[in-house]
Amino acid sequence: MANLTEIRWHARGGQGAKTAATMLAEIVLNEGKYGQGFPDYGPERMGAPMRGFTRISDKPIRMHSAVYNPNVVIVLDPTLLDVVDVLEGTNDDTVVIINTADTMDIISKKLKIGNRRLWILNGTKIALDTIGRPIPNTPMLGALVRATELIKLDTLYTDLRTKFGKKFPERVIQGNLDAIKRAYEEVVSNE
Repeated sequence: MANLTEIRWHARGGQGAKTAATMLAEIVLNEGKYGQGFPDYGPERMGAPMRGFTRISDKPIRMHSAVYNPNVVIVLDPTLLDVVDVLEGTNDDTVVIINTADTMDIISKKLKIGNRRLWILNGTKIALDTIGRPIPNTPMLGALVRATELIKLDTLYTDLRTKFGKKFPERVIQGNLDAIKRAYEEVVSNE
């Protein structure tokens, strides 16, 4: 499939990975691309490890399976690094984005990152500062845009404002927009 990008999200239930995975799939439609986003749950409870998947393509997406060889891995909860093999199915071209308070050196050694492109940020702190809740999904979307340029930052802002405008007050919308902007500016890479 031409220009197919597959993203695997690792999180715990309640951290917003399902929302981010599906929202990203909807956002790419505004740029003329095709998107698919869905979750994969184990035990359906708050705090349980879960995965989300997003596919983005310039052609219709006909496959309906989990993402086994992701182009991008996003980890919303750093405690999963000790529990789940987040690098399973990846290669040296995979972009890895981790929400962590640890340093690049610590995460690189912990994951044995090799030549993979690693991006880190403290998305939880950004979420607490801007939204007032420790839900790092919107900061991680900002980091994803910076690390991959899969979509334009303005497209993300516009779509989030539209979607959130239907159910949240302006302060919540602005907090999420601020979280995306900060993450975009603060995420750092090993490149």
